[in-house]
Amino acid sequence: MKIQGLFARLLVLSVLLAGAHSLWSQAGPPFQTDDPTPVDLGHYEAYIFGTIDGTPVEIDPVGPALEFNWGAIPNIQLHAILPFGAAIPLNSPVYAPSGTGPSAYGLTDMELGVKYGFIKQTKHRPQIGSFTMFEIPTGNYDKGLGVGRVWYKLPIWIEKEFGPWSLVGGAGYAVVPQKQYRNYLYGGYLVKREINKRLELSVELFSHAGEGAAAVQTQASAMIDAGGYYHFKSPGLQLLFAYGHSVAGQTENYGYLGLYKTWGKDRDADKDAPGGAVMPGFARPSGRK
Repeated sequence: MKIQGLFARLLVLSVLLAGAHSLWSQAGPPFQTDDPTPVDLGHYEAYIFGTIDGTPVEIDPVGPALEFNWGAIPNIQLHAILPFGAAIPLNSPVYAPSGTGPSAYGLTDMELGVKYGFIKQTKHRPQIGSFTMFEIPTGNYDKGLGVGRVWYKLPIWIEKEFGPWSLVGGAGYAVVPQKQYRNYLYGGYLVKREINKRLELSVELFSHAGEGAAAVQTQASAMIDAGGYYHFKSPGLQLLFAYGHSVAGQTENYGYLGLYKTWGKDRDADKDAPGGAVMPGFARPSGRK
């Protein structure tokens, strides 16, 4: 199957989410598909995590990285990530001049974002929102630890819920005004199931177009990722984990491992899902990509 056809199917599936019904615990970390539900007003989320994303061109591990989300005003979440990471070119002659040079480790590009939930979920209507992100050039461009310019991600995400099942999907466009990079489309579709009081598992299909000769993902790829959330006894504390591999297009691997904590201004904030659903002992991470 051509990667363009697979990406088109992702877009169709995302639109079809509007007709589904569900009780959603959000996407986002540890997955690449995000969600449209901001953190509740006056509530906070914090992550410490590591990721890895690699192709035959280059491997780019990230960690340690810190993420912070704040429900600043109703229906709006402010978002920031401070990441350290590495650029490990594989120096394969097949892909030269892409993926050549020495390895480096240090601060990479910071991420700032605003999530806006502009349509709230009802019995017959999905939640719809945007999650605009600004990638700030704090990493060393000459060492391959950053893009060297501010660039942007402009996605729209949709979610809907039914019983223990959750569905989320959407698509976005990245604007990268730097030489040897290019603008690209991306999108994803995720299904989640609550297994028991402590464990939730998910599978996602995520796809992106080629991102340019200087990127790790020089060509288009579609991936299947699987993982989930383990809820500790301590309220609001979770272990997040995921791993995925490409099923079409350029070979790519993805992994995520992190700890998540949520809290808020009221006594029960640690038990409230940011999207408004409340389950005893559960707190739902918001997300990014």
